[in-house]
Amino acid sequence: MYHAAAQLNPEEIYDVARMAFLEMALAGTTTVGEFHYLHTSADGRPYEDPNLLSKQVIAAAQSVGIRIVLLRTAYLRSGYELPRDPGQTRFFESTRDFLLNMDALMEGFPANSAEVRFGVAPHSIRAVPLSDLEEIAAWSRARKLPLHMHVAEQIAENAACIREYGYPPVELLNRNHILGPDFTAVHSIHVNPNEIEMLSQAKATICSCPTTERNLGDGVIAVDRVMRAGIRVALGSDSQAQIDPLEDARELDYHLRLRDQERAVLDQIEGETLASRLFSCATVNGARALSVPAGEFTTGSFADCFTVDINDLSIAGSSADDLLPITVFSLNRSAIRDVIVNGKFIVRDQQHSLQKEIVTRYNEIHRAVWQHKLLKARTDEDSR
Repeated sequence: MYHAAAQLNPEEIYDVARMAFLEMALAGTTTVGEFHYLHTSADGRPYEDPNLLSKQVIAAAQSVGIRIVLLRTAYLRSGYELPRDPGQTRFFESTRDFLLNMDALMEGFPANSAEVRFGVAPHSIRAVPLSDLEEIAAWSRARKLPLHMHVAEQIAENAACIREYGYPPVELLNRNHILGPDFTAVHSIHVNPNEIEMLSQAKATICSCPTTERNLGDGVIAVDRVMRAGIRVALGSDSQAQIDPLEDARELDYHLRLRDQERAVLDQIEGETLASRLFSCATVNGARALSVPAGEFTTGSFADCFTVDINDLSIAGSSADDLLPITVFSLNRSAIRDVIVNGKFIVRDQQHSLQKEIVTRYNEIHRAVWQHKLLKARTDEDSR
């Protein structure tokens, strides 16, 4: 990741972002909450327009037609008592610069747009010291923006937080009034029952990223306890390894089945069926975490939806009575036919109008980035 981040120029970042957003659109996603890290040039110098890369990512979403909530990420350090990691050079800004740049970026777009909105993402307590976090959170709440943050993803993160502050991340955030209905805790894997209650009392959301958490070996969130505490759970892809929101939804329950050696662990919590609960995680809960009126058909909500081919091999034979559980547990992306955002088709018959161009350009960049790494590795080997 750090190698790729160091290689890409602003135009290439635009093309790579388009590829990610295209894959999301083809998977039925209509709104992306983009946790956006890259702010400076590869050597750490700000661009003439400090928001150039944010604008490139926004333009990429507009090109694809997906709605974007740009969660501009604050990143001040590599960790408690750690030197700056050179791979993170493009992430770093001071708190002052971060807030000034957020103000300037938001001024360039209409408020409450149906296409482009904003949120604030102090990366984690590891990357943003508490005093800076409090300042950023106050700034965000004064503007009524969603506030997202990585929380308790790994045991080492919790241990470092305890060394620095005396408390694990969730308890620290609760004690300092960072939690709230506008707060989304990304991951929240390593939390204890008391911390789950804190998140519940604050009416915070948890954004789970099961595909990435499994990929990285982070652990399994106790989402059964989380849901029984009344906490909304949204979903994030968090990486390029696999982008499939319904796969992430079903993994929430599948991981618990492996943990407990039981089936349908999340079924009938508060009387709600398993399929209905998981579908909400993939739709309305994510919309609420991003403060957008989407994810359901109600008066005043955005006109977003996707259609499926009921004769696709993955769901053929379904009926009106069992279509929802079959969709949640069996539907492959091959069944998704059309995707509509703000009442406009962005995918028709499994094709995006810019699909060939986007994929071709991405392939060119991908080859260039990794050929560069291969050549560097060979040069380093030859010099030994």
